Amino acid sequence: MTDSTSEKSILDKINFASDIRQLTEKDLSILSNQVRQEMIESVSETGGHLGAGLGVVELTVALHYVFNTPYDRLIFDVGHQSYPHKILTGRRKAMKTLRQEKGLSGFTKRAESEYDPFGAAHASTSISAALGMAVSADLKNEDRRAIAVIGDGAMTAGMAYEAMNNAGSMKLPLIVILNDNDMSIAPPVGAMSAYLSKLISSSSYRSLREVASQVAKRLPRPIANTAKKAEEYARGIVTGGTLFEELGFYYIGPIDGHNIQHLIPVLKNIRDKREQGPILVHVVTQKGYGYLPAEQSSDKFHGVSKFNIKTGTQNKSKKGPPSYTSVFSKELINLAKKDKKIVAITAAMPSGTGLDDFAEKFPKRFFDVGIAEQHAVTFAAGLAAEGMKPFATIYSTFLQRAYDQIIHDVAIQELPVRFAIDRAGLVGADGPTHAGSFDIAYLANIPKMVLMAAADENELKRMVLTAANINDRPSAFRYPRGESIGLLSPKKTEPLTIGKGRIIKKGNKVAILSFGARLYESLKAAEILDKKGISTSVADARFCKPLDTKLIKSLISTHDILITIEEGVVGGFGSHVMQHLTDNSLLKINSNIQSIVFPDKFIDHATPDAMYKSANMDSLSIVKRVIKLI
Repeated sequence: MTDSTSEKSILDKINFASDIRQLTEKDLSILSNQVRQEMIESVSETGGHLGAGLGVVELTVALHYVFNTPYDRLIFDVGHQSYPHKILTGRRKAMKTLRQEKGLSGFTKRAESEYDPFGAAHASTSISAALGMAVSADLKNEDRRAIAVIGDGAMTAGMAYEAMNNAGSMKLPLIVILNDNDMSIAPPVGAMSAYLSKLISSSSYRSLREVASQVAKRLPRPIANTAKKAEEYARGIVTGGTLFEELGFYYIGPIDGHNIQHLIPVLKNIRDKREQGPILVHVVTQKGYGYLPAEQSSDKFHGVSKFNIKTGTQNKSKKGPPSYTSVFSKELINLAKKDKKIVAITAAMPSGTGLDDFAEKFPKRFFDVGIAEQHAVTFAAGLAAEGMKPFATIYSTFLQRAYDQIIHDVAIQELPVRFAIDRAGLVGADGPTHAGSFDIAYLANIPKMVLMAAADENELKRMVLTAANINDRPSAFRYPRGESIGLLSPKKTEPLTIGKGRIIKKGNKVAILSFGARLYESLKAAEILDKKGISTSVADARFCKPLDTKLIKSLISTHDILITIEEGVVGGFGSHVMQHLTDNSLLKINSNIQSIVFPDKFIDHATPDAMYKSANMDSLSIVKRVIKLI
């Protein structure tokens, strides 16, 4: 097909992956170009993850062409590289609802399509899941393949190697596609690489290799070593697959991931031969491939807002107050200028956590450990043990991965690691996989932990300073994604008194005790209640641990109703308040106490305001709760 009319019709004929398998191989390059253009147009209107998806278009087309999806299980690690996959698997028309309320998820999602056999939004889970599926197929005698597509960034996590180590001992037909999109492992590849990869993956090569291996065992050692080195050399021309082979994988590659003619024969070879055991195919791609602005600035086009397709210019939101992330970053930089013991650690999110600015000013005191949160926490513990002041800056949802290390390596040893917990609460378009829902509950039950939550940017500054001054135990402070309130900064930032909250507004009938960023919605609710003749106090707890017990006693004794509110699940701040009241017999006969927490469900992606309304945490929902109690 060469004319524009026929070319345009190819993608229009693709409703599901099975339609791809009706095409000729010559059509696949045209289809790839059309998928890429479709993706650019869709994301330009919705925003989302662009660069990674553009880099895997040809690979995605080739995988669906060669393998019998969805019967064969195709798993995309992290999932933000799955947009081309969505376009090709019945979701093309819905792409402009991407990451919007009741629209498509920005990641793979089992409930969304049978073509998504495993939901993935946190990195490095694909190989483990695919191995589970391969074992299941073996136990049920099903002739299906399990294919994991994992980016080289995700290969920095120990979980990926744990899975490969396990898979290497099983000899099941598991396929791992290593999408090397940073050129971090291999040099550029070309025709010779493609030829050798095709040869190595072929049945004739495997048979010859096996025979040669057996023969070599019977040869004198020098000759046997020469034979072995000859084979290693043939494979080493392309790259050193030694690490993967030591883990039990048959290594193939690297292959140009943008060349359909190179990909198809190799994928067919590994599809048709099952006796080899687990196979790793090393595919080299370029982030943002095929869209010049994304190729030239892959970091800025990893995740994008709406943008102009012709220029690549992203829509800028109206200038408002600084983000909580930038407030934290600036305050940490200010403290680091005065205190050389302060160091900053992140797990592959230097820009997202605001630590890229810290890195520029203090390159020797900044550490990006990769997607390795467990290591990040124990690394911080080692620094703290030697008298340094580490700030482990990790999103709430990712810190969950290091819970064992928080307890055993930090808390039991009472080491002063400071946990800066970004993205606390509901985060909008990234949905439930990235929501910071659990950190209050999972940190507040750790002995001696100091746990704070910022109600606004000035409180956040004070909490950064407070944490820096805590030298005898671990501490944590949480803050939300997005813009801060817009308050004027005080001339001097003062540390907080540990375990001391504050009264913001005084009333006499209802008391709302807020922990974190729902404080200003609580104040709005109090204003509405006051107009209805319901006198309402509002307090900012600041600390979940240690609790301000004097403040709690005062509120319960002087008000008919006490409501706690927090951006987290049950078992957090409200539960600790109730525990304190019951343990100390502070409840009156007519005491009316309730906690507003996240509902017992995962809240789907939408705007943050819509998500908080869904969670009954907006001002009007708070008012309704109070009126219902009265």
